[in-house]
Amino acid sequence: MDILVLQRIKTILKENKNMKKLVILASLVFVNYLFANTKDDCIKKGDGFIYVQNECIAYKKFNGEGDSLNIIIHGTWDEGSDTLARYSPFAEDLTMMSDISTIAVALPGYSKSSSNKLLPLSNKEVKNLAATKEYIEFLENLVLSLKAKYSAKKITLIAHSAGCMMSATLLGVKPDLVDNLVCVGGVYDIHKKSNDKKLISAVDVVDKISKKTKIVLIYGTADEISTPQTTIDFYNLAKQKGLDVKLVEVKDGVHIDLDMTTQSKDSIIELIEE
Repeated sequence: MDILVLQRIKTILKENKNMKKLVILASLVFVNYLFANTKDDCIKKGDGFIYVQNECIAYKKFNGEGDSLNIIIHGTWDEGSDTLARYSPFAEDLTMMSDISTIAVALPGYSKSSSNKLLPLSNKEVKNLAATKEYIEFLENLVLSLKAKYSAKKITLIAHSAGCMMSATLLGVKPDLVDNLVCVGGVYDIHKKSNDKKLISAVDVVDKISKKTKIVLIYGTADEISTPQTTIDFYNLAKQKGLDVKLVEVKDGVHIDLDMTTQSKDSIIELIEE
């Protein structure tokens, strides 16, 4: 059914106050039609795209051996930034170093990923999107979808900045989904930055994180966005809770590209090979 036809039906129905239920029904048909087309369009794009929660997500995969899968989750960049161009070489490096298949994903609104339902992390109107339950749920389904698509038995998340915030929270929201997490330059307690009680971060779910999950927390001594103490504080809390966690310092490391430093790469490979 043509979208213009559906819009015309809605207009006609609204003129009759006794047909409100039909208006609602027509709206549901319209929404379902729209998202069905979005999914079909995403599938037609072929390899390098995956449909997750009404979003068509672009990604780049480099093939390794075995049934493990590394997934790179980027942080906040200006809306529309080509994050895949930046992270694909990093993903390729990790594949060559570990011989494990590695995927770099573009979150909604970046590279060629859609932003149908979720706003890009850099949206100026809505702050702290990486600490919303909607984004955590989306990340959960993204990981589940990639895990199922490639029949992966073991998942390692490598996440930076806002991606780290989401990934660390995901460990407690969905225990046992992720086997390893390398979290670089993240925020673990959003409540120190915002009074919005609807937001969620790792400190809120730390008691639910599986003790089987291996975690590496990396910070740069010159990082002014995620200060060293931010990571050190969460490391101490995680150790207190009995989690399998390691702390890595990158001397003179700044926030941007902190996950791509030699020391970070070495820590990733060391974790994967344990």
